[in-house]
Amino acid sequence: MVVSVLEEMRIRSLGVIDDAVVELSPGFTAVTGETGAGKTMVVTSLGLLLGGRADAALVRIGARNAVVEGRIAVPEGSPAVVRAEEAGAELDEGTLLVSRTVSAEGRSRAHLGGRSVPVGLLAELADDLVAVHGQSDQQGLLKLSRQRQALDRYAGYAVAVPLGTYAEAYKRLRAVTAELEEITTRARERAQEADMLRFGLEEIAAVEPRAGEDTELAEEAERLGHAEALASAAAVAHAALAGNPEDPEGVDAGTLVAGAQRALEAVRAHDPTLAALTDRIGEIGILLRDVAGELAGYADDLDADPLRLAAVEERRAALNALTRKYGENVAEVLAWAERSAARLTALEGDDERIGELTAERDALRAELGSLAQELSEARAEAAERFAAAVTEELASLAMPHARVSFDIRQTEDPDGVEVNGRTVAYGPSGVDEVELLLAPHPGAPPRPIAKGASGGELSRVMLAVEVVFAGTDPVPTYLFDEVDAGVGGKAAVEIGRRLARLARKAQVVVVTHLPQVAAFADRQLLVEKTSDGSVTRSGVKVLEGEDRVRELSRMLAGQEDSETARAHAEELLAAARADA
Repeated sequence: MVVSVLEEMRIRSLGVIDDAVVELSPGFTAVTGETGAGKTMVVTSLGLLLGGRADAALVRIGARNAVVEGRIAVPEGSPAVVRAEEAGAELDEGTLLVSRTVSAEGRSRAHLGGRSVPVGLLAELADDLVAVHGQSDQQGLLKLSRQRQALDRYAGYAVAVPLGTYAEAYKRLRAVTAELEEITTRARERAQEADMLRFGLEEIAAVEPRAGEDTELAEEAERLGHAEALASAAAVAHAALAGNPEDPEGVDAGTLVAGAQRALEAVRAHDPTLAALTDRIGEIGILLRDVAGELAGYADDLDADPLRLAAVEERRAALNALTRKYGENVAEVLAWAERSAARLTALEGDDERIGELTAERDALRAELGSLAQELSEARAEAAERFAAAVTEELASLAMPHARVSFDIRQTEDPDGVEVNGRTVAYGPSGVDEVELLLAPHPGAPPRPIAKGASGGELSRVMLAVEVVFAGTDPVPTYLFDEVDAGVGGKAAVEIGRRLARLARKAQVVVVTHLPQVAAFADRQLLVEKTSDGSVTRSGVKVLEGEDRVRELSRMLAGQEDSETARAHAEELLAAARADA
């Protein structure tokens, strides 16, 4: 099976490293060197490539920025390739180039396949590419939440499916409970709001405003208030256009226009221009007669009734009382009434809504109890298999009598959900508290690993857990930062042997100070400082032959040229090759 392989990393201006290239092998690579030489910077660099948090303190003093570049061989069609191509990244003959830059001011940039991408995308790819483990991860394994997550991860679909269903029901229950609490705790405020809306709607209903009525009444009031002046003006205008019956000798516009038309009619046949003007004068005469007729009708229809004016003003006052409270005009008052009626319906339906929500809440709690029980049973079944597998691995790590088990328990809570006849506390991940227990030797009672495991035992438990994961939920690359801390002697040899076996399925990179572990590596890299305290390009080199024996001798006895140490180093290498 073709898997992703981290082939190379170039590190510049990061911590003690000035400029170095780390060449990695597909199998087991061990990174060694003196304390403080910068071995951990390899882990830090990979963390940056995988979207880890940027820290300006990582930038080498005097440098403008730190840069980490990585080359990863990825199989075509893998999830990482699909996600990278979706982001616009380009592959170079099956190789994905990744880079991360951190400035001295703390700003960070990421590039993937030649394309600038969000740092978060690198973290997404990391889930499919690399599992990183260091001292902090060992401490993380002490947290109950991480132990539950480890069990769930091992269980796979058997837990993931019911957990997904449970999570959806839990989310809905939270929403229903919040709405129910909001309705019940604000009952007084909502009742007051309903009374206010009800009063306003009744006040508007009593007036019965009509859309546009305020504009029509304003125009009518203006007309009624000036009725006499309007009638007098209309009469004068009518007389000017059509004549005054009381003054037969008076000259009006209609008579003058008619005279002008008659004068031109006699000669219009002699000039088309004059004929056109004659027609236009005729049109004017028609318009004058029409306007004069409308003026006469206007004056006859004009109502100067003071009682009507009083009624109009009274109606306007009633409408103004509404617009002072509910809107700038009648249209806005009617819109307020429509919105308020809908809101009042919702408020008046609270009692019914409370009943509906209460019933839904109770149903969801019952459903959660059933789902939680199914989830607990799936975890219990997986826990037996997981514990047995980890126990078997510990036997290969010089802990032949150790036993691992899980304590899956629930906490009584009167406000919880019912599971197997008990009312227990619940949360977004179910009702279970999962704790990993270790009995390091026969007769020892199982104790939480946080209390019952030494540093070396915890390292081996974490390695055993990861090896078990490699068989069920593998990732292409594993990187361990001093996972062998607190371990020595035969246990160290067994850890080296187990890491070598893990490397048959995946790429394994280990930062180690133990020669027993380094001897099992397919490739050993030495990180060493120059005289000025920095690590340069030549400071990370592949050890082969005599050079590797010298480094293992140094790791064994602190003396590269000790014949005893050299003999032991050669013996370690021979044993590792024989085991392969």
